Amino acid sequence: MSNLRSVVRGVGGYLPDRIVTNEDLTATVDTSDEWIVARTGIRERRIVADGELTSHMAIEAAKRALEHAQIDAEDIDLIVLATSTPDQTFPATAVTVQAELGITEGAAFDVQAVCSGFVFALATADNYLKGGQFKRALVIGAEAFSRILDWEDRSTCVLFGDGAGALVIEAQKPNGALLERGVLATTLRSDGRYRDKLYVDGGPSSTGTVGHLRMDGPEVFRHAVTKISDVILETLQKAELTPADIDWFVPHQANKRILDGAARRLGLERERLVMTVDKHANTSAASIPLALMTACTDGRIKEGDLVLLEAMGGGFTWGALLIRW
Repeated sequence: MSNLRSVVRGVGGYLPDRIVTNEDLTATVDTSDEWIVARTGIRERRIVADGELTSHMAIEAAKRALEHAQIDAEDIDLIVLATSTPDQTFPATAVTVQAELGITEGAAFDVQAVCSGFVFALATADNYLKGGQFKRALVIGAEAFSRILDWEDRSTCVLFGDGAGALVIEAQKPNGALLERGVLATTLRSDGRYRDKLYVDGGPSSTGTVGHLRMDGPEVFRHAVTKISDVILETLQKAELTPADIDWFVPHQANKRILDGAARRLGLERERLVMTVDKHANTSAASIPLALMTACTDGRIKEGDLVLLEAMGGGFTWGALLIRW
């Protein structure tokens, strides 16, 4: 059995230039800043420019992660890109990123688990690296959710934003340190019985159209805190750790009330919760790497810290991942 660990070498993110505030949205839908903030914690979100694609954001986030890692693009032999808003039905957006970075070896592919996508992508890359099949990976979450929103549906259009984030991870052998760095444990779950609670009402084989996002908000909220908490505790148990051991909790940035509820259920102080939903809104698969980028840039997350990631998305899909940074 391999004793390799997937160690984080770099992190990067990209946000489109255009900022849309809650006040801006009141000009087109019946809502208010007070209503949105009270129910979600969101104050603004970023929206892609005309002609700006998911791949454009992913490439920029990847370049910044590589720069942070001080690794050349040609040293990457695996790209796993999580997105629900690919440039095209096929090929995978990951191969566009691969080509634009000048990488001609290894493999590149997309995964689709909606808001859980980054956790699924990171767990996938971790297994490839631990198995010795690849050495270094770019794991990217990138979304242009504004392109699948119904901008007349005030219950959904206020919730989402666009952006991309990326991690560079590398397979390393343990060096005998007391606190070995790397991915320590992962847990992934899905339950298709709830697929009609959060979905897009279009697709190539159903309508031949892109469709719009539809959500049963109360049902999603009802399931979220319990499912999130359970999968976190299972992941911690695998690593023989407890919530008290966590330095930073970096959840999918969906809704402030869900994040606060999950933290309370785990007994985590607010100070250990990384929250960016107020500035980014829900960027689906991009939300966790963007939050990681923010917390690394401002100095909160440091080498050796124990970082817990979790997410829940349409499907339902959900999962958690524990990293020694």
